[in-house]
Amino acid sequence: MENTKTDGKEEEEEESVVLEIPLGDAAETFNLEKAVCSHGLFMMSPNHWDPLSLTFSRPLRLSLSDSDPQVSTPTTSLFVSISHPPHLPRSLSVRVYGTRCLSPKHQESLVAQVVRMLRLSETDERNAREFRKMAEEAAAEETNSWLTGFGGRVFRSPTLFEDMVKCILLCNCQWPRTLSMARALCELQCELQCKSSAVFVAQAVNATVKNKCNDTAHNFIPNTPADKESKRNIRASVSKNLASKIVETETLLEADANLKTDSAHIGRETLASVQNDSCARCSSRHGSDSCAPDSLQSQHGIQPGVNKIICNFPSPRELANLDESFLAKRCNLGYRAIRIIKLAQSIVEGRIPLREVEEGCANGASSSCYNKLADQFRQIDGFGPFTCANVLMCMGFYHIIPTDSETVRHLKQVHAKKSTIQTVQRDVEEIYGKYAPFQFLAYWAELWHFYEKRFGKLSEIPTSDYKLITASNMRSKGGHKNKRTKRC
Repeated sequence: MENTKTDGKEEEEEESVVLEIPLGDAAETFNLEKAVCSHGLFMMSPNHWDPLSLTFSRPLRLSLSDSDPQVSTPTTSLFVSISHPPHLPRSLSVRVYGTRCLSPKHQESLVAQVVRMLRLSETDERNAREFRKMAEEAAAEETNSWLTGFGGRVFRSPTLFEDMVKCILLCNCQWPRTLSMARALCELQCELQCKSSAVFVAQAVNATVKNKCNDTAHNFIPNTPADKESKRNIRASVSKNLASKIVETETLLEADANLKTDSAHIGRETLASVQNDSCARCSSRHGSDSCAPDSLQSQHGIQPGVNKIICNFPSPRELANLDESFLAKRCNLGYRAIRIIKLAQSIVEGRIPLREVEEGCANGASSSCYNKLADQFRQIDGFGPFTCANVLMCMGFYHIIPTDSETVRHLKQVHAKKSTIQTVQRDVEEIYGKYAPFQFLAYWAELWHFYEKRFGKLSEIPTSDYKLITASNMRSKGGHKNKRTKRC
């Protein structure tokens, strides 16, 4: 590890620490751009990919206790940027801003989160190598060279809890709204950590939610039910210049900056914690809008300075005591609010031991382990087949493909399959079964290939255009719209 200080050329610039993470056997083929920009999760707040510097950045938490870092009392979040500089071909450079030094325990915690996001464990590397070998053999026999271009790694969150919540946000929802809900949760986390009691409670009681958005585009994964979509009169033409498309969706996320709290109350325990917060972080930063959405992430991948608050994805403990109606309205979550709160409460109270769940399949994803976890996850409110399969995919199980109406659309356009929600699981097994145990990776590599064929490299698209990467824009004119989507 190398400790570094800024050169003082810019006033009040933060100090930072640089960690080097050896890539080991992965160094030969690892590509940071492919590892990050491999799933829609990389587009969701607080993640940020900078296509110019090829740098990934977001806040990560420090673990300050011996308890599970995913459920411990909210701790300090530090902004980190991850790069793969040419002078370090066998290592990743992780710059941690806002600190002069890191204890061994803090280093271990940050490195573990980076390893999880980029799937750098020995098991992940073994899976990636086996899939690439399979892809090369298949490409030699068929005209599917796009398989070899997929790195075999699918981006995920630094914690299983964040993956679980984001999989809930992905279900039965248009992609622009999914993006806005994730951003709103990060903004809420910022408010919870820095707002004083008087200001925060006053806002919660007196403000009115002005973000009543009419969704105007289909989501990337999965699709909104078509019976709802048909009411939205989508008129979108896809061209190489994404910025010129879908004027309606431009207004969708502009409203997110005006998200405010409605007449609601916060759980007593959360209110108490807010009342005890001196808001030192806010008071130490100049400007009246240090918690504004613009400070959530840099538009150019530049680290936040000392005068910007860091907005992370909320932890289980930060969500467990919130009032359902407050959370639903503040973050436009609707029925998802109570599911997220119950999930957070189950984790905080120890009924869902996330660390044990992940450690149980750390050495490999067996079918028996999958079935056991799937049975457990189905007991969680809101975890239907699609959400369960998505979460288990995030955990490294690739033999089951999460299917929904987007899968139906893809099979119809690419494979001329007349699938339905009832038959799609059988159809994907027929098409991708030959890639076992990596059926999902083959399906996802194909799906990602056709999205990039339509929109260009997704890693090069500006953040402001993420909301345009929708399934509706993948459909041919006059394409059939499915009447139902897969139950979450």
